[in-house]
Amino acid sequence: MKKDDLLLIIDMQNVYDQGGKWECLDTRGAARNLLKIIDSGMENVIFTRFIADEISPKGVWADYNKKYSDVNSDTYANQMLREFNEPLKKFPLYTKSVYSSLAIPQVLEACRKTAQKGGRVVVGGVVAECCVLSTVLALIDEGIYTVYLTDAVSGLDRPKEKAVELTFSGLSPLHLKMLTTSQYMEEAL
Repeated sequence: MKKDDLLLIIDMQNVYDQGGKWECLDTRGAARNLLKIIDSGMENVIFTRFIADEISPKGVWADYNKKYSDVNSDTYANQMLREFNEPLKKFPLYTKSVYSSLAIPQVLEACRKTAQKGGRVVVGGVVAECCVLSTVLALIDEGIYTVYLTDAVSGLDRPKEKAVELTFSGLSPLHLKMLTTSQYMEEAL
């Protein structure tokens, strides 16, 4: 773990938890591992969440909103997992209505500043094959070195998680590094 790194926690909302409409394979395990990093003293953390743009969605997002209107209107489904209540008192939470967290200007700026200081963006959250994939590719396009936490990311199922890891293996080590939470935390400071 390096002190100049930024931990970017993507969309850890109830809808992706066990029993949620978009339940991911191991949201709980991802949450536990992200909390380990936070509890170890990580000082630079940002949370994002996905909330549908009901006012002026672009293109296919209007169809998406129509198809998932039940989720979009479910307050509980859109709340962050309760495990993050305490960290959310300390660290910012930004909202997006597209897959990539870099669509949020404050997140993009924080990631750029992290890279300028020699830090990396460490990514965890859900959904591996959707918002996480899109965010990591956007980070790479920005020239920002990324750490993908294999056990702090969850997808809808194991084949999709593995497909994302296979894709990223072709980009490693030049653009990103894939580590477990333990491996990341054991890195020299």
